[in-house]
Amino acid sequence: MIPTPTTRSLDITKVYEPYEDSFLFLDLLEQEKEYLTSRYPLPSSYGAPVVLEVGTGSGIIATFINAHILPGSITLATDINVHACRAFAATVAENSLACHGGRGMDVVRASLASAIRPHAVDLLVFNPPYVPEEVVPQMPAVDDDADDGWLDLALVGGKDGMEVTWLLLDALDDVLSRERGCAMILFCKRNNPEQVAKTMEERGWKVALVGERKAGWEVLSIWRFSRN
Repeated sequence: MIPTPTTRSLDITKVYEPYEDSFLFLDLLEQEKEYLTSRYPLPSSYGAPVVLEVGTGSGIIATFINAHILPGSITLATDINVHACRAFAATVAENSLACHGGRGMDVVRASLASAIRPHAVDLLVFNPPYVPEEVVPQMPAVDDDADDGWLDLALVGGKDGMEVTWLLLDALDDVLSRERGCAMILFCKRNNPEQVAKTMEERGWKVALVGERKAGWEVLSIWRFSRN
């Protein structure tokens, strides 16, 4: 089993603590390692693959990918939470030996993939805010020390828990590279992932269930979206 990156410096009052959904992502990335390394070989005429973790939180998933799944990749992360951006940097530093000193890794404070050049991302991973609520929470002020505001933003996904995820799904064509772009996105059962998959297939996407797991009362799954 591949070791899990450590997050000892994480401030769990402002940044989502790795939980069952995070660990499902790590397990399925390990399961998919052969597929990913064959899709993104090194050396390659395309150059190093560009990996983007959207909504990085603690940075544990991006660090895991860079250290163990696609070493040699350019690994980027975004998060709207400034505390999460700092947590990403701390997690990379804490695991610097495994992820080659953090070489080729960076984070930017941004909403979803808005700060990334179009068609630049080869592999996108997203553990979104998926808990259904009436509305998506407002973003706290950067200097707001209220504990729950930033955490709510990481958890609550609005109607069907899908408002934030649909923003990204609708933009995938512009975000992913045309040659080998691929996205791995996590859903809970209440997000109706089978219907999401059907809708995306109707739009011309190839969709595959990577794996699912029961976590307490919730059923979590990760799905892969690609054009080829």
